[in-house]
Amino acid sequence: MAPRRSKGAGAFPKAVETPAPARPDPDALYAALDLGTNSCRMLIAQPKGSGFHVVDSFSKSVQLGAGLERTGRLSRSSMARTIQALRICQQKLKRNKVKRMRLVATEACRRAKNARDFIRQVKRETGLTLEIIQPEEEARLAVISCAPLVSTKTAQLLVVDIGGGSTELVWIDISSVPRRDRPSAIMRLHNGFHPGESPFPAAKVVDWISVPLGVATLRDQFNDVEDDAARFALMSWFFEENLADFAPYKDEQTRAGFQIVGTSGTVTTVAASHLGLKRYDRTKVDGLRMTSDQIDKVIRGYLELGPQGRRRDPRIGEDRQALIMSGSAILQALLRCWPTDRLSVADRGLREGLLYAQMSADGVLEDGPF
Repeated sequence: MAPRRSKGAGAFPKAVETPAPARPDPDALYAALDLGTNSCRMLIAQPKGSGFHVVDSFSKSVQLGAGLERTGRLSRSSMARTIQALRICQQKLKRNKVKRMRLVATEACRRAKNARDFIRQVKRETGLTLEIIQPEEEARLAVISCAPLVSTKTAQLLVVDIGGGSTELVWIDISSVPRRDRPSAIMRLHNGFHPGESPFPAAKVVDWISVPLGVATLRDQFNDVEDDAARFALMSWFFEENLADFAPYKDEQTRAGFQIVGTSGTVTTVAASHLGLKRYDRTKVDGLRMTSDQIDKVIRGYLELGPQGRRRDPRIGEDRQALIMSGSAILQALLRCWPTDRLSVADRGLREGLLYAQMSADGVLEDGPF
């Protein structure tokens, strides 16, 4: 005899509904867009404690500055690529109903003769209003984005932002700030490098410089040198020559209490190579500390690979392989001047600085540890 069918057998299973995540309140959202010489990047985020939670993002290599070194102008093809990327950003801003935003352009637009025409074209075709910021503000925003990575043991801090068209260096003395307040003192620099009277212990900006050489512009200057190792050596020494006016350059630093924070695709790629990552993982890279010797070993490995080997290396990636050696040349020059056992890798930069600055100005960030 066939077994009795249990009651309800054969019925369709009842669906268990999981509630969709609540959409963030558009009034609580902020956006930051960074249009550089090589890339277009955007973050949409909402404040959370003393930091923020990312709701949406965008990143694409647009090579806006391609050919700029030769012609002094943005080319039609690079502008078309960039506007196509900006349309996607505009759609994300519209979909999320973002009202508070800063959309900035940096070195390529500072230098190009036709930059104003390009800004007007962007407004006409996408509705977005781009703002060309000056080097000091770019440096300041890079600094505050890295505040969470500053060690409480650090007395002298060098923040380095290696961009596509320029490199910003900011030297900060926080030796007079109580240890637990040092990251917060860096964050307060959003008001300016010399904000005046403050009830809080202040971080002192000793010196800063914007070198008009980034991974794209430095590479373009030495494109005619065929030998890979010779080209790398020339790029590194040439960059160091451009640091001559940077005051702390003359002072040898003891490694104790000295920290470099490096923010750029170069630094994160070197970190990923050091870790042997086959696929990039921000959680493993952001905040990683490396020594000068570890970085030098990675760079020597890149040179041994040669152009073809670097192109095939999954740790470098197709987008980064053409720029990794010029970025490494900059990094090597910096470590030749200021060797350190504490270079902190920052997978953050101008976008994060723009968000922190907006949220801090509006008073929506909580006081306390990051």
